[in-house]
Amino acid sequence: MAWNEPGGGQRDPWNRQRPNDAGLSPNRWLKNFGKHFGKLGRGPGGILIAIVVIAAVFLLMSSYTIIDARQVGVVLRFGEYSRTLPPGFHLKLPSPVETVDKVEATGIRSVNDRVSMLTRDENIITIDFTVQYQVDDAYKYLFSVSDPDGSVSAAAEAAVRSVVGGSDMDQVLSADGSTLVTEAQQALQKTLDGYNSGLRVTEVSFQNVAPPAEVKDAFDDVNNAREDKQSIENAALAYANKVVPVARGDAARIAQEAEGYKAERIARAQGDTARFDLLLKEYKAAPAVTRKRLWLETMEEVAADNTKVVDGSGGRNIINLPATHRAHAASDDGGKAAAVAAPAAAASASDAVSDKGAQP
Repeated sequence: MAWNEPGGGQRDPWNRQRPNDAGLSPNRWLKNFGKHFGKLGRGPGGILIAIVVIAAVFLLMSSYTIIDARQVGVVLRFGEYSRTLPPGFHLKLPSPVETVDKVEATGIRSVNDRVSMLTRDENIITIDFTVQYQVDDAYKYLFSVSDPDGSVSAAAEAAVRSVVGGSDMDQVLSADGSTLVTEAQQALQKTLDGYNSGLRVTEVSFQNVAPPAEVKDAFDDVNNAREDKQSIENAALAYANKVVPVARGDAARIAQEAEGYKAERIARAQGDTARFDLLLKEYKAAPAVTRKRLWLETMEEVAADNTKVVDGSGGRNIINLPATHRAHAASDDGGKAAAVAAPAAAASASDAVSDKGAQP
């Protein structure tokens, strides 16, 4: 008998049930679920049960939400703001009771634009600027302004025009431009806060700040002259920093030398005064002896520097000359010594001077 003949013969070998197929196969489970689900639509009330099951599944799937790490969720209950959800998994009332609007809060957004405007000194200047901002309050971002990103572009242009329009062109092109950037950022943030936009400006920058092409060459010459001026000023400051300390050191050294010379002269004068007072006291006690002693000391000082010795005794005295005197005597007058004075004559002369000084 063939395997596919009717009756009690052998059935289809590919449709046999194996021991390990007892309700554990995924395909079999899906097939059984489809059969049972199909029976829900049959008979009285089957369609209603199917609708209830579908609604229950929908409500279950809409009773939670997942907020990414860079987002925040704004929960609306019947269209009215309820709360703000941080990143993570959250439960909520099913839709349409509560809905969640997700807003990227940590991402940096940017606006670029180029504007030409008049400065305070009536010069035309072209500026490319960039504004970077991020969402600070998701609720205000969604419901306070209809087009918050477009509002940022318009407010940024207005802030840049107000700041640049109140400045001279030289101020805009010079190093003071960084101050203008800060002022523009503050003005833009103030405007956005007035709109309750929920946005926070993180950075404002100016690029390609330049005059019109028709006068670009003239402005380039001005900028070059300004740079040359700055370099010359820097060189002058460097030279001053090098020379001034040296001059101050020399001035301090000269002042110290002057103070030392002053102290020396005062001390010497005081010593001379004290010595003169002592000499005066001795002169009052013995005038003749003091005069003779002063004359001998003076002659000794004068003769100490004299290289010539004069013998007035006619060769009767023996004079011992120091080595320095002999060297000078050998070099003067072909080695011949000249006679100056004898000790006896010097003594008699001193007596004569002292006697003469003693006369009234």
